[in-house]
Amino acid sequence: MTSILKYQCGFGNHFSSEDPRCPDSLPKDQNSPQKCPYGLYAEQLSGSAFTCPRNSNQRSWLYRILPSAKHEPFQPYAGGSGIISSWDGIDPNPNQMRWKPFKIPDGNVDFVDGMQTICGGGDIRSRHGIAVYVYVCTVGMDDKAIYSSDGDFLIVPQQGTLTVTTEFGIMEVAPGEICVIQQGMRFNVDISEPSRGYILEIFGVHFQLPDLGPIGANGLANPRDFLTPVAYFEDRKCQYTVVSKYQGKLFAAKQKHSPFDVVAWHGNYAPYKYNLDNFMAVNAVNYDHPDPSIFTVLTAQTTRPGIALADFVVFPPRWSVHERTFRPPYYHRNCMSEFMGIIKGKYEAKAESSPGSATLHSMMTPHGPDTACFETASTAELVPEYIGKGSLAFMFESSLSMALTEWGNESCGCVDKDYYKCWQDLKSHFKPPDAEKC
Repeated sequence: MTSILKYQCGFGNHFSSEDPRCPDSLPKDQNSPQKCPYGLYAEQLSGSAFTCPRNSNQRSWLYRILPSAKHEPFQPYAGGSGIISSWDGIDPNPNQMRWKPFKIPDGNVDFVDGMQTICGGGDIRSRHGIAVYVYVCTVGMDDKAIYSSDGDFLIVPQQGTLTVTTEFGIMEVAPGEICVIQQGMRFNVDISEPSRGYILEIFGVHFQLPDLGPIGANGLANPRDFLTPVAYFEDRKCQYTVVSKYQGKLFAAKQKHSPFDVVAWHGNYAPYKYNLDNFMAVNAVNYDHPDPSIFTVLTAQTTRPGIALADFVVFPPRWSVHERTFRPPYYHRNCMSEFMGIIKGKYEAKAESSPGSATLHSMMTPHGPDTACFETASTAELVPEYIGKGSLAFMFESSLSMALTEWGNESCGCVDKDYYKCWQDLKSHFKPPDAEKC
């Protein structure tokens, strides 16, 4: 496996790759020759409309043994009942939500059947929305692949390394890394141990690097640290199942060959991975607490400038040196929705957080440090401190008002109904000028 885990670096680049077992398999000087090298088929995968401006136009050309159109008709898929696309299943719940670590099931459950929708918003058909999932799996997908016709998957492993085979090549994605599988790309997930993680799906747009503004040309997630796999194909005759996520439902089609038969490809529409250890955090060096947008790794923008359909934000270990400042995150009411997960360790503002858990602070729902965190940070000696050592947390933030599914609200069995109590012991420290007259 190590010999085929090779990558090309860069974000949004136009890549060219061919499996070295078939040298010169990329056509010369054109995309769709009358006859492709080695008798391959040419197939374009479009990630944007043909007429999008050049700076946002995304597509790749795949040169494969058989075209992806060769399959039997799609039928409703028997598994995957946890994938939900309607946000009207239960009444809205504005409360602060916390989930204890999501349970990994007994028995054989693969990545597709282990996906459960926690919350989401917007609409798949109108191509404007998001969905948040957790996945829990105990076995690999064997001869099964999945792709989303609806949007892009951003996958955040929390436990267990994923071997992700795509039409473009193979990626290994460990906890502390992420990968993005964009709309229409077929992939298979294999594991070597019970695994758990989080998924953000966005509808209608693609992720991009955030603008840096006054930060300058360097910082946050650097383009060179994003890795895209090189071409790797298998020419295998077998009974294969291809699962399509279409309009929020799963459908399956049978075919008699592996879908991972792309010998060569070129383009700027491809899957990629990123190691969160490479994130270059910035922070205040004199006073006050910057907004958490400084920790944005990737963003998916709406048509309104500066308003994100979704941001992916990471909270890495870092130095804290603020003077005369309450250093943990401030108390907050936000016009955005905030879903947070813990990859490892504990989150600095919540003593009871643990790996595999999550929180949702919905639009304008108050949140912030728990009582213990506030009392400690309010009296701590303000010396340079390396915070978050051994921990890693992330946030999916969206301008949409997200609705919980019934599973996320109740039947998952992981809802911490005592979460609200972490703020109940906060007491008034108010001392007016003449306390006896008040």
